[in-house]
Amino acid sequence: MRNIVLTFSAMALLVGCSSKEEKLLIQTYEKEKTYHYNLQKSEKIQLYNGEFTQAMLTATYLNKKIYDKKNRAEERFIVGVYSDDSDAPFTQGGYSLTLNGKVPKSITLLTKEDRLLKDVSFVSEWSQFYLVTFAHVPAKSFKLLFKSDLYGNGVVFFAKVAKYTLSKKLTF
Repeated sequence: MRNIVLTFSAMALLVGCSSKEEKLLIQTYEKEKTYHYNLQKSEKIQLYNGEFTQAMLTATYLNKKIYDKKNRAEERFIVGVYSDDSDAPFTQGGYSLTLNGKVPKSITLLTKEDRLLKDVSFVSEWSQFYLVTFAHVPAKSFKLLFKSDLYGNGVVFFAKVAKYTLSKKLTF
């Protein structure tokens, strides 16, 4: 009898405490769903001069995560660039961006109020933001190379599918 009372008391306590918080959490998540999706598709590169960051790139892959061999859509990124050297790194030179070794088809400077930046993480006042478009990549995954003439280069990997599906399967 005592076990039954303890079990029902514990269940009532757990249900009473968790349901209010859970509903609030789900409402908040639903309101910010695009932001959280874009956060999963964001990567960062930092280029250093000694111990100090001289250039930083944040890239968010905008295309949907569904991989379809018939889909020939261009690969689109929102790229934020912070640089100690210049206010507009891509227009001043010294920096380049390639996707699997190919240069961008277009680089468009975005204003801080642009609606594309609304759901993107890592938006800061000291960075310049660009909409960067590359030709279609038929592979499921690709690498984005950020190169500086002064500070070297950094690479980040993106995928059209969940990254864990690209890893090799373990065999026992």
